[in-house]
Amino acid sequence: MTAVRRAASVLCAALVLLAGAGQAQATGYRYWSFWERTGGRWTYATMGPSGARPDDSAVEGFRFAVSADSADASRPRGAADFGTICSSTPAKSGMKRVALVLDFGTPADAPSGETPPARRTACARVSDDATTADALAAVAKPLRYDTNALLCAISGYPKQGCGEQVASGRKSGSDQKSGSDSGPSLGLPIGAGVVAVLAGAAVWQSRRRRDASG
Repeated sequence: MTAVRRAASVLCAALVLLAGAGQAQATGYRYWSFWERTGGRWTYATMGPSGARPDDSAVEGFRFAVSADSADASRPRGAADFGTICSSTPAKSGMKRVALVLDFGTPADAPSGETPPARRTACARVSDDATTADALAAVAKPLRYDTNALLCAISGYPKQGCGEQVASGRKSGSDQKSGSDSGPSLGLPIGAGVVAVLAGAAVWQSRRRRDASG
């Protein structure tokens, strides 16, 4: 095998690796993420809505989007103030009020053939021991869950699908953390390696020709 052929083989292998890396970076999941409002900021919930038991005057949010993982997930958009959301829902003995922000996402994140409803807020007045799922059911039916208790739909959206894997070459929403794609691109070291191999092959071939002519 000549040096040029060797270099071509390495180049092809590198291109295959680059293509695979691009596909891996473009993979995400379309799902409802669950958030809790703490200190005026959204925090990704550490448990599902069926296990969380919010306090009275809590603010919680849900956002439908395509995300790679919790670090990449899009936060609920817009104002999220308990006093505003629950201003028309009076307190009641033995009950608690939970403010909910329901962000149905953008058209870019919607499943094919579906249009996301407008973002809205709601104040759920539920029993003191109610979970977030109970509060959500009080104001945003119909809900849909899968067999693993994963929340699939709020107010009937989306009609189908549940946490399915999708290809996405962009960040969803405008509230992503900057610098989430940490570290250098895999294409940079691979590309440099291919250039080095090709350069080495050229030098080797030049020396071989010089030796042969001498």
